[in-house]
Amino acid sequence: MKKLSLSELFAINLYSIRKLSILGFTFVAFPLVIALIYSANQVTELSQQSTSAIFNVAELVKTNRQINFTLAKMERSAGQFIILKDQDLLSAYLKDEQVILKAMASNNLFKSNPSLRLLSTEFSQTIEYLHSYLTRHPLEESSLTSLQEQFTQLVSIRKTIAEQSNNLLILQVEQVKDSANGVRHDMLKSLLIIPFTLLIAAIFIYLITKPLKQLLSKIHHLALGDFEKKVTLHGSPEMTEIADALEVMRKRLHALELQKSSFIRHISHELKTPLAAIREGTELLYDNSVGELNAEQQEISNIIRSSVTRLQRLIEDLLDFNIVLDSTSLQDTEIVDLSLLVTQVLQQRTLDIKQKNLTIDYKNHAIQLKVNAKQLSVILDNLLSNAIKYSHDNNVININCSLDNSLLSITVIDQGRGIASSQKEKIFDAFYQGTPAKNAKIKGSGLGLTIVKELLMRLNGTINIASNTGKNSGTAMTITLPNAFLTKKMSGVSV
Repeated sequence: MKKLSLSELFAINLYSIRKLSILGFTFVAFPLVIALIYSANQVTELSQQSTSAIFNVAELVKTNRQINFTLAKMERSAGQFIILKDQDLLSAYLKDEQVILKAMASNNLFKSNPSLRLLSTEFSQTIEYLHSYLTRHPLEESSLTSLQEQFTQLVSIRKTIAEQSNNLLILQVEQVKDSANGVRHDMLKSLLIIPFTLLIAAIFIYLITKPLKQLLSKIHHLALGDFEKKVTLHGSPEMTEIADALEVMRKRLHALELQKSSFIRHISHELKTPLAAIREGTELLYDNSVGELNAEQQEISNIIRSSVTRLQRLIEDLLDFNIVLDSTSLQDTEIVDLSLLVTQVLQQRTLDIKQKNLTIDYKNHAIQLKVNAKQLSVILDNLLSNAIKYSHDNNVININCSLDNSLLSITVIDQGRGIASSQKEKIFDAFYQGTPAKNAKIKGSGLGLTIVKELLMRLNGTINIASNTGKNSGTAMTITLPNAFLTKKMSGVSV
């Protein structure tokens, strides 16, 4: 049989979940069971002691009452016998004498307690003396005085017995009280086991849940599309088996992700090359560079030109969507200057801004944040594109930035007609297209806000929309991102 080393023996985290559960239950239950048995034993002993004390009290009270009553009868019978010389009175006396001797002999306390045993012996000797005095000596009336003296001695002994009995009862009551206090203290001390058992339970809960939390963290990374990190886990056999299965799944998903991203990149670039040639030729036809077109030809050329432009935009959105799907770029974070990035996005939309004669009001702050620059650029471009698309001519678009601790908020506000309440939840769905903008020349793809939400989720950010339908009610889209910091403030500028 293989012997376990100390390191293997104490590597509890390598035990199976079932073994850990059984072991934890044993360690938690064992001290509680011991404490319960000990407390039950203490309570039983206290109950027995109390029962014995109550029984002794009852016996002593009964015996003392019987002694008092019988002794009074004996004294009366003896006095009458001396005077009347009636044998029936002597018989009654002798009968009471046996009763009182039997009562004292039947009480165990008179045997077990030394003081009571001595008093009982003295009492019995006095009774025997009176017995011989009444049965063997010729009695005269003058003997009554001597008899009374003997009974006075008996009464004195009886009082001493009563006092000793009371002292003994008080002592037993005190002993029961002390025992009860001791049991109470012991039970209070046994409550100290509860924090100890809770600590043991917490340790085993930690040992069981720790690998589960690690596993959940790795599953969360996979859910976010992070297929680069290898799934490894040290723990119970069940957790290791699940981790191995997740690792196999990660490898397959990573391979599929790479194939998908590669396919989208290649097909998009392959489409853009002939599309550029088609667009160039269409522009030449539309501008009458190769000859004058009649009205019908001009209309057809305009349709082709619009369709080519829309197709180009769809391909660009497809490339942006590929950035969302591309898990290989998730770790490419860097320190980004927000003002510089916003300026670059605005420059890319210069023609669209000038076409509607829009004013961009952007309050610069020297804010920097650690983020994937390409992904943040796509987010801002889509938000600005939406604001331009739904703005009327000569409107103002506001871009506001604020920093709360390390949380950056960027708000893009337009003066368009707003978004209906029924559409607010749907606009983030892929390929969903809301109410088209007035005089929109190119139809959107329905991927813009889907891309924004997906990228923000990967950047641990959020998006919030505040909008009301109505004339120039406008829409405010606010995104929040972590890991930002402010260096110095700069003056506001307008574009």
